[in-house]
Amino acid sequence: QVQLVESGGGLVQAGGSLRLSCAVSGRTFSYYAVAWFRQASGEERKFVGAINWSGRSTDYADSVKGRFTISRDNAKNTVYLQMNSLKPEDTAAYYCAAKYSGRIPGPNEYNYWGQGTQVTVSS
Repeated sequence: QVQLVESGGGLVQAGGSLRLSCAVSGRTFSYYAVAWFRQASGEERKFVGAINWSGRSTDYADSVKGRFTISRDNAKNTVYLQMNSLKPEDTAAYYCAAKYSGRIPGPNEYNYWGQGTQVTVSS
């Protein structure tokens, strides 16, 4: 079993930055691809970005490209989501998800999920 715990959410003004963390435990972390998703109130959960097991490959939604960066530290079993130039439309609950995979999985393929952390961007 794999457990994921997000942290780092909070309230920030538009234009500001936040860094979310996703701590992963339970299995050999370095074998897992990890993604970030977000869900705004009343909306469906959406893909934000993902990183492969080695950290050499990433993928991002168009809405966050150039502003968000995903990285991972396999020694710390942690994946990070650095969010810069935040906008009010980035307000959402952010979730990390993992899948045992050698590549970046499709958005519907992740089978382990965290409980989420709230990010609120004020205008």
